[in-house]
Amino acid sequence: MIQLKHLNKKFGQRLAVDDLTLQVPAGEIYGLLGHNGAGKSTAIGMMLGQVWPTSGEVSICGHDVTAHRRLALQKVGAIFESPAFYDYLSGRRNLDILSSYTTSTPRKRIDEVIEWVGLTGREHSKVRTYSHGMRARLALAQALLPQPELLILDEPSDGLDPEGIHEMRLTIQRLQRELGLTILLSSHFLNEVEQLCTRIAVLNQGRMVFEGPLAATKQREAWIRLRTGDFGLAVKELRRAQLITQERDGSLISLSKGAGTDQVVRLLVERGMPVYEIAPVEATLEDFYLSLMNGQKESK
Repeated sequence: MIQLKHLNKKFGQRLAVDDLTLQVPAGEIYGLLGHNGAGKSTAIGMMLGQVWPTSGEVSICGHDVTAHRRLALQKVGAIFESPAFYDYLSGRRNLDILSSYTTSTPRKRIDEVIEWVGLTGREHSKVRTYSHGMRARLALAQALLPQPELLILDEPSDGLDPEGIHEMRLTIQRLQRELGLTILLSSHFLNEVEQLCTRIAVLNQGRMVFEGPLAATKQREAWIRLRTGDFGLAVKELRRAQLITQERDGSLISLSKGAGTDQVVRLLVERGMPVYEIAPVEATLEDFYLSLMNGQKESK
């Protein structure tokens, strides 16, 4: 659905996107991650034909965006940057007007998207009375008007409260599941990405530093949480017995190859040290992301 090849974008002397190559397969919820200024929004702007690439290729739904923008984007819906609405008009009237900018949208289709995003009953209220969460749902309704096959969402949960973030997540999952949409999601909410996406790409200062399935972010060295009476003394004894290779944060240990938690417990009990807890620590996307960013800093 999306194919970028050696994509570059310069603003003056600043390289905002640096040799970006990636593919987003059909039917996936694909996460695009990175710090503020990493190049996510610039990359999305080039996908939508709103930012002209310095070099490289951008293909959407099999069509080159720079050469055939209208054809490439005819089955694409997007929330990009801050959607602008007429506050003095109703949500329904906003959708009528915004849809007319591209092509006439049947009344039935507008009713469908209003129901899809959960605005039924408030569609005739003026937008100035909408909460931030309702505005986000109205933006999503606008993105769904062209009956897209691809949905590009740039920070769709930005500014929402926890309840709004939860509702947005459920809506995105339902759109992918029931309509079979391909969704590109740019977000700095790592927990949301972890719950939504099947595959991710991570940008750092314009360059892609990781791309792969979400499961690959968890295939790293396993840490064990150990709570005992004297963690420092426990580590000393475990190292002496060659049962661990590393320790960190005053509570985590990494086991040596072939060692088990049962051996750790046995040794500590034999040394007269109580063991209050010993359990594997589940790897999170946040752990992976921070480790990746720290590794990038150290490599400079």
